[in-house]
Amino acid sequence: MYTNWDSGCVHPTISDTLEQTVKRHPDRDAIVYPRKDQQWTYAEFDERVNRLANALADVGVEKGDRVATLLYNGSEMAVTVYACAKLGAVFTPLNYRLSSDEVQFIVEDAGARALLFEAETRDAVEGAKPDLSTVEDYVFVDEDTPDYASDFYELVDRGEPSAPDTDVAEDDAYAFIYTSGTTGRPKGVVHEHRSMVEHNLLCIAELDITRHDVGLTVLPMYHCAELHAMLFSRIARGATNVIHHDFDAPNALRAIEDHEISLLFAAPTVWNALAQGAKELDVDTSSLRVGLYGAAPMPEQVFEDCMEQLCEDYVQAYGMTEMGPCAVFQAPEDQLTKQGCAGLPALHHDVRVVEPDADPTEQVATGDIGEILFAGSTTMREYWNRPDATAESLREADGTTWYYTGDLGYLDEDGYLWVVDRKDDMIITGGENVYPTEVEDALFSHEGVAEAAVVGEPDDEWGERVAAYVVGDATADELDDYLTAGDALADFKRPREYYFVDELPKNPSGKIQKFKLRDD
Repeated sequence: MYTNWDSGCVHPTISDTLEQTVKRHPDRDAIVYPRKDQQWTYAEFDERVNRLANALADVGVEKGDRVATLLYNGSEMAVTVYACAKLGAVFTPLNYRLSSDEVQFIVEDAGARALLFEAETRDAVEGAKPDLSTVEDYVFVDEDTPDYASDFYELVDRGEPSAPDTDVAEDDAYAFIYTSGTTGRPKGVVHEHRSMVEHNLLCIAELDITRHDVGLTVLPMYHCAELHAMLFSRIARGATNVIHHDFDAPNALRAIEDHEISLLFAAPTVWNALAQGAKELDVDTSSLRVGLYGAAPMPEQVFEDCMEQLCEDYVQAYGMTEMGPCAVFQAPEDQLTKQGCAGLPALHHDVRVVEPDADPTEQVATGDIGEILFAGSTTMREYWNRPDATAESLREADGTTWYYTGDLGYLDEDGYLWVVDRKDDMIITGGENVYPTEVEDALFSHEGVAEAAVVGEPDDEWGERVAAYVVGDATADELDDYLTAGDALADFKRPREYYFVDELPKNPSGKIQKFKLRDD
């Protein structure tokens, strides 16, 4: 445990935040996991964390060792991340939808010493296992544990209940969070304890989290948005955490009523599913006081449906894994007056817009589009074993480290950030720049469009042409007439190809995976 808390430490470790919550609120409900009928107070949760930390130490896991997980949401994820924090091990959560080859790459790249998995990810682990040279201990969280693995709950029962005697400092690595790898091999983002404690404070302040809140986790805990912005922040304040194994709109809506949920994070696509589900289900959502969203702006119609069906106050967080992820927040009072913007920089954060790949000092004029840069207290330390990628993404100017996001946007006259698109997603047709988001917004305003995603396709004459993938009951002619008759889009931005699909490919966080559309 980091021992300087009582001597004026400004940045305690992640395990310190849990231990302080246990001192203040030992008997408050910490974890509720309906799938396994578990309900633990903070004292009970902390004891399980200690037991797992000590059990891992007993089998040889040491400070600095990487502990990987291939788990869906569950109490086991919450116990593991805090056990790693107390032990000084580096938490390394993997996307539970990865293939065996992808699991093998990340586990080997991280050099993971232990790997936790479950029944639904067993095939991926066993497919990768012959090539996992660094893993010495496998831990299984469900029944019918394979011969080569330890049973998670038996391991917890064997561990000592007292906190492990490990010296963990604020600048020690807390986790390797691997990026999605949509433009290449995944990279391990190295975050320190200090940056995550700072991130907790940002989210607590922006969402006004108190010990009386009850949060619902439906999006993946392997992703830093749910893990860092929600779970960590709520635990630091002593709030209750209801965890669902995965997202199901009817189940989530019923949980809001049954557990009197007050806090929920979801991507706009998930919020849309909840709003539509609430129109059909007779559920009471009045306990929900604020909704956090990210990954994309909230379309106006979705926002209106959510306000009508779920709750009135929403906060948008914009950022990326490398920033913890939250670096910009859009407050509830700005949702209508600044609809579509990302918001203002978080506390202790700064934002600049420069010409793409230009020096941090070469800022563009107010209102001009360029690449978004961030500087702040939650910035990653580095990409694990990727010095070239680290040097490209983190650059110094005037004594400040700036992170190059790869996103395009602009600052308005009030200092609010507007995100236009990914630099890699921008379409150049006939020498003109087209930002897919503005085309998608125009399409979404048609009543026959449920979802839309716009990408660029090769074109012999224009270099690229605008192509739209649409979910809904509109036709290509109807959409083309709608866009031609309106004044929302210049003609060169209008889609030249329409593809009608039953659904758009999304990652578990609800973000549309455009690279899969381009690869089709």
